[in-house]
Amino acid sequence: MSSTGNGGGERPSRGLPRRGSQRATGPGVGGDPPRASPHAIGGVRGGAAARARLRRGAPSHTSARTPPLAAGPREQAAQAAREQQSRRRPGSAPAAPGVPDAFAAPAVRGLPAAPFPGTAAAPAPLIGKHAQGSLFDIVKVAIAILDTAGRVVLWSPAAEQLLGWPSELLVGRGIEELIIQEERAAQARAAIQDTLRNGDWRGLTVLRHRDGPKVPVEARISLLVDGDGTPFLQVALAEARTLQAVERDLAVRDALFEQSPLGIAILDTELRYTAVNRTLAEMNGFPAEDHVGRTTGETLPERAADEITAIQRQVLATGEPVIDVTLASPSTARSGFRSISYSRMTDRSGKVLGISGTVMDVTDRYRAVAKVENARRRLSLLNEFGSRVGDLLDATRIAQELAGSVVPRLADYAAVILLQAVAHGDDLPRHGHDRRTSLLQLGVAAVQDGAEVEVMLRRGARITFAEDSSFGRVLRTGVPELLSGPAELSDLTYPGDPKVQAAHDLGVHSRLVVPLRARGLVIGLLALSRSGYREGFDRDDLAFTVELADRAGSSLDNARLYARERTAALTLQRTLLPQQVPQPPGVEVAYRYVPGSSGTEVGGDWFDVIPLPGERTALVVGDVMGHGLRAAATMGRLRTAVRTLAGLDLPPDVLLRHVHDLADDLAQGPDEALLATCVYVVFDPATGRLTATKAGHIPPVLIVPKEPADESAKIGSALPGGVGQILDLPSGAPLGVGGVPFESIELDIPEGSLLALCTDGLVESRDKDLDVGLGRLLSVLEQPYASIQQACEAVLATMEQGREPDDVALLLARLGRGQSGIPTAGWTLPAEPTAVSRARRLVRGTLAEWGAENLTDTAELLVSELVTNSVRYASAPIGVRLTLGDTLLVEISDPLPDPPRERHAAEADEGGRGLELVRRLALRWGTRAEGMGKVVWFDLPLVEQIYELEREYDDEAGGGPGE
Repeated sequence: MSSTGNGGGERPSRGLPRRGSQRATGPGVGGDPPRASPHAIGGVRGGAAARARLRRGAPSHTSARTPPLAAGPREQAAQAAREQQSRRRPGSAPAAPGVPDAFAAPAVRGLPAAPFPGTAAAPAPLIGKHAQGSLFDIVKVAIAILDTAGRVVLWSPAAEQLLGWPSELLVGRGIEELIIQEERAAQARAAIQDTLRNGDWRGLTVLRHRDGPKVPVEARISLLVDGDGTPFLQVALAEARTLQAVERDLAVRDALFEQSPLGIAILDTELRYTAVNRTLAEMNGFPAEDHVGRTTGETLPERAADEITAIQRQVLATGEPVIDVTLASPSTARSGFRSISYSRMTDRSGKVLGISGTVMDVTDRYRAVAKVENARRRLSLLNEFGSRVGDLLDATRIAQELAGSVVPRLADYAAVILLQAVAHGDDLPRHGHDRRTSLLQLGVAAVQDGAEVEVMLRRGARITFAEDSSFGRVLRTGVPELLSGPAELSDLTYPGDPKVQAAHDLGVHSRLVVPLRARGLVIGLLALSRSGYREGFDRDDLAFTVELADRAGSSLDNARLYARERTAALTLQRTLLPQQVPQPPGVEVAYRYVPGSSGTEVGGDWFDVIPLPGERTALVVGDVMGHGLRAAATMGRLRTAVRTLAGLDLPPDVLLRHVHDLADDLAQGPDEALLATCVYVVFDPATGRLTATKAGHIPPVLIVPKEPADESAKIGSALPGGVGQILDLPSGAPLGVGGVPFESIELDIPEGSLLALCTDGLVESRDKDLDVGLGRLLSVLEQPYASIQQACEAVLATMEQGREPDDVALLLARLGRGQSGIPTAGWTLPAEPTAVSRARRLVRGTLAEWGAENLTDTAELLVSELVTNSVRYASAPIGVRLTLGDTLLVEISDPLPDPPRERHAAEADEGGRGLELVRRLALRWGTRAEGMGKVVWFDLPLVEQIYELEREYDDEAGGGPGE
């Protein structure tokens, strides 16, 4: 055989000699000693059959005297050695000079060897048949046994498969006959001699396959000596290409295992390390050799090893691989995060050998992913907080939502502390913040409850602080602070603060104090705390909290501005509404006004109760479209106009027409038209007559008693209930729209009836018709109540929860009759000149009966003037009525609709002074429409009122009593 790279060329292929032919041989190949005689080593003739029998294991019956051709070389050599040994005496010289005893009497191969001295022969161990699929199936090693001359003694089946030559053709022939080139054959002989000298040889050569192809092989020759000292050569042959592939794979394995940036571990079925690479050893912090033979629990800390060992057992038991499981690194030389993967190892036959694992340091990746995930969560928190407070205009609710949104996702405890001005909707202070700044803790949230939490986070608590504390610095400078040390945590507010001690008892170890800002001004503080095993705040947490606080600050300032505007609108509206509602005679009034909810601005709803002459009463309810300060101001102007026109005692439809004519002046602005609804009702308790009209408003509701009125149904008593109805008034267009005339209706109202006027906020809802709300109002008012005030509360209690968040104005009026015991007298006179004198006599006689003679002269004079005007211009009967109450009310009616006009008569004029006398002598006077005509009335004060008026006049003139 030849070594790789020794320059030996190949010779042309040649076939082996025919079986049994003699091949001339010289004196040893390559310097071999002369071959032994056939009697000493074994001849060639007949040796093939004997070797075949030996290879097949057939018993040999050849005796010691068997001729040489009947036995193979091995048997002949053994037989010759035994014969020579039998003739040798103890201590005699060797049979052949220069030949050692080991070669003189070799033992016969295949026979049991004699045991070592002093030992008994042990039974051969039982060897089971190995399953297919081992490494030998990949790298097939062919074994051949040669004698010292290079002749084949044994040829294994693997050699037959490798080269195709059966043993019957090769046994007894020289191995060099399989070598193609003569140069390589010479090198093979040299290799045999080198093995005999040194004990082994290895190299590469090319052998000839029986079918002709060349087979590159790697050969290893070893010197063997049997029990008798006979030397043999064992030749191990393997295909070079397969060995190179295996060596390449092993080299790749070594490179991957030792040079891999991943930590690699091999564990046996008992989960003990059999091999680890340098990367994993560095990760775990101690040498690789210290891992071998140990388990993960013996090499890693307990907390880290338990989880990894559980994964290893699962993989070993189920065979299911575990891939890319991220765990926290143990507290070793390299802390952080690791990705581990395990899979079960089996051989080619399926036998479980253990598990293999890879460990990768993913600290940077984990932290990058965690950073991205934290950013995503923080963005989600910002969006969620924005959606939760987007429609809130209440600073207290916004503060609570802010605290609740950060616990527990960002902190364990949170407190939102606001300036008192922000909480109450006042103007912000213009000076800097100091220890006198009033702070309120309005938003709190915690991961747990307890006495310490109550001390630290009490909602509504007033917060005090020192100017050099953390709170004071952040309020003054607007720079957020991150507190972590004990000294910094204790310097939160002021020395000895119970809240600081409570936080210490709760295990708070990290805090953020962030300003809540709006338009560059600090309007509050956001204080976040972490406790227990949770990591402390870092700079990223601080930056995110500042962003969140800035958004919250804008929402809080918007809520403050809204609260301020709403407070101003409410103040204006309440100022413009009646401060004191009168209780006129014959009418019992109850009212309620409910501003809109905090989700909207105040509206322009209003009501009024206006006493009219003749003990009549005007009831008004209106609604200006829109909300806010401008709507409230418009409502005030509209109410003033209605009240002023009502003082003129105009009919309801005429009054609304005059208000409509003023629409441009009453509008909210030059580019906006007035749009308002109104219902106007006048009730006369003396006649029980009701006159009503409306301008696009909700119709009034009337509840009529079921039984005739008795003492129990009088004003001031309980409401008996009754039957309700909706007054069908002419629609009328809203004020400012025009195009639809206003019309009035007159109704006779039973005594004790209940009239309800309201705005649409009471009966309208988003998903129901107006008729549903009016029906609900009727059903409530038809029930009996202890008082009219209780009826008001019952109506408000039934308001729909889903109604529009609008203002509500409710006015209930119990309609009765005039005060009992009040003297009243009335007459109807013809429109003739004699009516004047007759009216004077009736007035004089009536006042004498009532004991009011002191009013007779003035009353006669004024009645005479007014009746004279009626007789002059009217052509129908004239009515005269006297009522003695707090004043003497005189009413003159006629069918002429045009009211009288006051004139200033010249000195030469004979008439035109009647109304001037009425204006000068009466306490007040006026005119009103009634039916198709009009009524002119005046009041005369009683004696006590006259004296009171005189005293007031004297005081204003500066004179004392008696002057």
